[in-house]
Amino acid sequence: QVRLVESGGGSVQAGESLRLSCAASGRTFNDYGVGWFRQSPGKEREFVALISWSGDNTYYADSVKGRFTISRDNAKNTVYLQMNSLKPEDTAVYYCAGEWYGSSPPRSQGPDGESKFDSWGRGTQVTVSS
Repeated sequence: QVRLVESGGGSVQAGESLRLSCAASGRTFNDYGVGWFRQSPGKEREFVALISWSGDNTYYADSVKGRFTISRDNAKNTVYLQMNSLKPEDTAVYYCAGEWYGSSPPRSQGPDGESKFDSWGRGTQVTVSS
């Protein structure tokens, strides 16, 4: 497994931006596809974005498409989530997760879909106020 640590969360106003980082250590990071997920109080955790292990493919939830961008810097063992035009409904704890040689998003929401990710960070809080 690879150890993942998120950072970059905070409190912003609607329309502002944040960049989250997911720093990896341990197993070879280059072999891991990395996804971002989020969970709001009282809601199930949901998929946000994913970048494949090769970096060739990215995927986004419809709710963030055009506003969020996922990228990776293998030299720094880090995956980023650039979040622009933030909305109050983006408020959540954001988690990054790794899948060895992962290249596709989860097929379903919830534990079954998430089970292919074998490494999870502890999350970082993002709060967007109107």
